[in-house]
Parts: sequence; C-alpha cells; structure tokens
Amino acid sequence: MTPNIQFQRGAIDAGGCVSNGWELVKSNYGMYLGMALIAMILAGCIPCISLFLVGPILGGVYYVILRGMNGEPVEFGMMFRGFDKFVPLMVIGLIQSIPEVIGQILRFGVQIGQIGLDSNRGRSYDYFQSSKPDIFAGIAAGVLILIAIVALVLISFAIVWRFLLFFAIPIAMEHDIGAMDAIKLSVRAASANVGGIIVLFIFEFLVTLLGVVMCFLGLFLISIPIIYAANAFAYRQVFPMLQQNLNNMMPPPPNAYGSSFGSGM
Repeated sequence: MTPNIQFQRGAIDAGGCVSNGWELVKSNYGMYLGMALIAMILAGCIPCISLFLVGPILGGVYYVILRGMNGEPVEFGMMFRGFDKFVPLMVIGLIQSIPEVIGQILRFGVQIGQIGLDSNRGRSYDYFQSSKPDIFAGIAAGVLILIAIVALVLISFAIVWRFLLFFAIPIAMEHDIGAMDAIKLSVRAASANVGGIIVLFIFEFLVTLLGVVMCFLGLFLISIPIIYAANAFAYRQVFPMLQQNLNNMMPPPPNAYGSSFGSGM
C-alpha cells in the first residue's frame, strides 16, 4: 500500500518555479553550476553505467536544492547523498530511462536499415541490369518507415512517461519508501497537477531554447541549473514540507514556495 503522504492539487505556479529557481541558483551560482555539470556527466555521459547512476545522482541534486530552498547550509559534496538510498533511486532511474533505452534500440535499427540501403546503392549498376527486384533494399526501406512511425509514438510515450514519474525521485529521496510506492505516488500527484506541469515543461523548453541561442554555452551555464531548481520548487509546491512542530503538523500553504495556486487534498 502506498504510504499516506499528503500532496497539493493544482499547486504548481510554473512562472514562480522558474523565477525562484533562478534566484536560488544565483545565490550560490558556482556550487549549483558545478553540481549540474557533474550530474550531467555522471548521469548521461557514461555508456550503460549512467542508467544505474541517474537516479542516485538526481536524488542528491534534489537533496541539495531542497535544503537550499529552506535556507539550510549546503555544500557540493551533498549531491552524493542520493547514494545513501541507492537501490530505490536506481530502480526509479532505470524505469524513467525506459524510453531512452527503446530509443537507442530504434537508433540501432535505423543504422542497420541505412547499411542495407547503402549497400544497395553500391550495387546500383547490377540492379538496373537485372530484372529481379532487390528484395533486401525494399525490406530495409520498409523497416526505416516503420521505425519512423514508432519513433513518433515513442516521443509521445516519453513525454507522458516523464510527466507521470516527474516527482518519483524527490519523493524517494525525501521519504523512506520503496521505488514502486514513490512511482505510484508520483503518478497520483502528477495527475492532480496536469496543467501546472505542462506549463512548467513549456517554460523549461523556453529556458532551454534560450540557452541554445546563446551559442549552447547558456544551455550548460544557465538553463540546466535553472531547470533542476525549478523542478525542485514544483515538487515542494505539490509536497509541502511538514513543519517541525509537535503542536502544529499542518503543511505550509503552497505560496510559501512561490505558488499562487493550490488547494488542500
């Protein structure tokens, strides 16, 4: 049974997430930039191994950002705290990476199909002199068309997949629950905040586009740190931190973290 962890409905203020994320990054720019770059390298640039590291690494990133949001002391080494919960975060990271794995398989299929077409071009003289059609080239072309159709479906699937698992890693990092419980809770919370997450995705796309326009340097120096921080603010708006007060265990209002929306469960 999924633990009874409270979350807010319609709580995400996408503009507040991005602006507050930028303000947080500016407050300790060097650390957040270095953390984002290391996270990218470890979670995306090591073949095969990255699939097992993405969850713990992102868990550590969320840990640092959430502490920074609360005004607590933070340091670079804290980004590796995600390895304290390695197994559940690794499982979530692997599940989140399913669309990427399928994409790599499709890419391999495209390369095989392209080899078939290229080999046919090299034998074009024999083809035109022969009355028999080149069956292999036809099959290769058919495979490429099929893969293109599947790729469009995969893109849609990847967007929905990312949407549903949006909160899973920070949930598992902040609470002592298993990977599947965190995923189930993420699905419920994301479904209750559809509009806010969609608008946040749009804003983050614009932030990414801005980074690309800045000769790609802005993508690494500005866009990625802001996106990490904005996602953390969105998480905190949906999952307010319980006040550490035995006489008052009610969560703070959503606008405590930049949200102008939200209502109780």
